[in-house]
Amino acid sequence: MRNRRGEGMKIEEDQVSRKSRIGQGTQSSLSEGQMGMSRRGGAETRRSLLAAAKEVFAEKGYRDATVAEICERAHANVAAVNYHFGGKETLYKEAWLDSFRESMKAHPPDGGVDDNAPPQERLRGHVVSLLRRIADENNKEFWIVQKELAHPTGLLKEVMQQELRPLQQRMEILVRELLGPGASDQQVRFCVMSIVSQCINPMVARMGRSKRREGKQISPGRGDIEAYSHHVVKFSLAGIRAVREEGAGGSGEPGSPCPGPEPNGR
Repeated sequence: MRNRRGEGMKIEEDQVSRKSRIGQGTQSSLSEGQMGMSRRGGAETRRSLLAAAKEVFAEKGYRDATVAEICERAHANVAAVNYHFGGKETLYKEAWLDSFRESMKAHPPDGGVDDNAPPQERLRGHVVSLLRRIADENNKEFWIVQKELAHPTGLLKEVMQQELRPLQQRMEILVRELLGPGASDQQVRFCVMSIVSQCINPMVARMGRSKRREGKQISPGRGDIEAYSHHVVKFSLAGIRAVREEGAGGSGEPGSPCPGPEPNGR
């Protein structure tokens, strides 16, 4: 009798132990699942805040943008900006940086032209890429910068220098190749400024006028971009040729080819 009673008690203890282990395992699984859902939810909230911030900063600039409006568009709690970004300033920098990197991915700076192509063709690739970036309706980087230039905060200076400097260096190397080995740093710098300004200023002015007139941004069509890129390259090559000839006393630089006509006979 005592043995049977002892055996019964042991069976009950084993059952309780098994139930306890099952309960602990279930709680552990639920806890891990909840953590996974929390992480996914946090990542989605961060993406939503970043997307909303890009729109608001592009429309209003840093000073007139509010955390409340960004969170409202992102359908997020107002405290989410501090939680995910540490504040409005960091969100501003991250918004521009994310826009810039998306733009680079969509429009590689070489314009799809091979590195071994003639320099005139590579210049055309750079120009087409820059024009397409500006005209891309999904790209907010230029409009964020335009607002920053109109009402400077200085918050984007460091991140912009870090990201844009490699692009500038590539353009300088290309222009120096076109100008020839005797070109001065100032000549290279001025030619790069001229080429980039031809791309940015008219496109921004045109899109700005369309936006004010019709209440929305109307980007130039692909045909417009191709035609204008042809003009910029042709005009720039002529200017580079003039700079070369001026530096060589009007006769061109001996031993180095002068930039020829635009590729494809145009």
